[in-house]
Amino acid sequence: MTDGVASRRVPVSAVQRDRIALALVVFVVLFGQVLLYPGITDLVKALGAGGTGGASEGALNASALFLGAEFVGFVLCAGLWGHLSDRTGRRTPFVVAGALGGAAGYLLLAALGHGGDLPFGVYLVVRFLQGSLTIGAFSLAMTMLMDLEGGHGKNMGAAGIAIGSGTALGAPIGGQLYEQGVLLPLVVAGAVLLLAAVLATRVADRAPSGDTMGLADAVGRLRETPALAFPYAFGFMDRLTAGFFALVGTVYFRETFGLDAGSAGLVLGLFFAPFALLQYPMGVLSDRVGRKLPVVLGSVCYGAVVVGVYVAPTLPLAAAAMVLLGVTGAFVSPATMALVTDLAREDERGVAMGGFNVFGNLGFLGGFVVGSVVANAAGYGAAFLTAGLLEGGVVALALPAFLRLDLTSSSPKPE
Repeated sequence: MTDGVASRRVPVSAVQRDRIALALVVFVVLFGQVLLYPGITDLVKALGAGGTGGASEGALNASALFLGAEFVGFVLCAGLWGHLSDRTGRRTPFVVAGALGGAAGYLLLAALGHGGDLPFGVYLVVRFLQGSLTIGAFSLAMTMLMDLEGGHGKNMGAAGIAIGSGTALGAPIGGQLYEQGVLLPLVVAGAVLLLAAVLATRVADRAPSGDTMGLADAVGRLRETPALAFPYAFGFMDRLTAGFFALVGTVYFRETFGLDAGSAGLVLGLFFAPFALLQYPMGVLSDRVGRKLPVVLGSVCYGAVVVGVYVAPTLPLAAAAMVLLGVTGAFVSPATMALVTDLAREDERGVAMGGFNVFGNLGFLGGFVVGSVVANAAGYGAAFLTAGLLEGGVVALALPAFLRLDLTSSSPKPE
């Protein structure tokens, strides 16, 4: 009997191997996504949109549409991929399919861009389809990390490192790729997703068998824990400001300080690098001091620094503000994700984290839309002020109820 039990155990080496492979899939998706940000206005002009001028209103609007199309695909299809995976009791084939489909989308955009003379709407449709497929690889790779043995902390730590590293490296490398060719970031993004598909084929499926939870069931169970509205709202706002900087911040730096795409990517990297490197230590800090202090203090400081980036009169001061922005953002991000785990029951953590990611993707989409609309209507100053006030304002409005939140029980509720 003992030998039979031992024979069914998954070797530790296999778990470690799969953890690394899945983290690399997560890394690749974020890396490929962020590659496009530093020269996004150049890219949409090469695809036939944006008019003239590197930071013209047309280019900014077209960039928002192009980036937003991917996130619409993310939001609409993330739950569908998860539902399909749960219903079939399989994950690996869908991760592979999502990665291959996302790679095909990136490469098709590059091929169509070389041909030229197509309506910009065609590229938006391809971009939406690429996002709809790519999110399958990302979301289910995250879910497979949750399925792994070896401890939730190790598995989510691997995911956090992958997310942070992908964003931190994607911006500066993407900027350098734009210097070699405006369509090259699309080609590289497609190539690395093909690599992710190959990696995923080596990962064992550990999806729970017999899981028949549907989307309606998942929403119903989340309604039983209304306190999840706090991390969802905070996560939405943090991603909104990240989306704001990915588009409006990039264009602002290029126009105000005369930067090319390569230099703009390096400036973006000044935010993403400390944000990535500090995820783990800030998560440990939130374990020691609680979630409330890092979330509240970090969000207020983060909102203030957003405005500080704009008022910085020189590039070195603006660059220093970007570093500080990454530090303050790192206070908030791991604490809000940990708050989701604190609030959700053990058997609904996957669903709860999925909801958190949906709100995060909506926030990123909101950052593109709000930033571009306000910048076009009232200028960069108003756009930066709006982003900063939204970040700090949401926390201020939620603060009284959030401080009353009881985090000592397994299912915390406001007092």
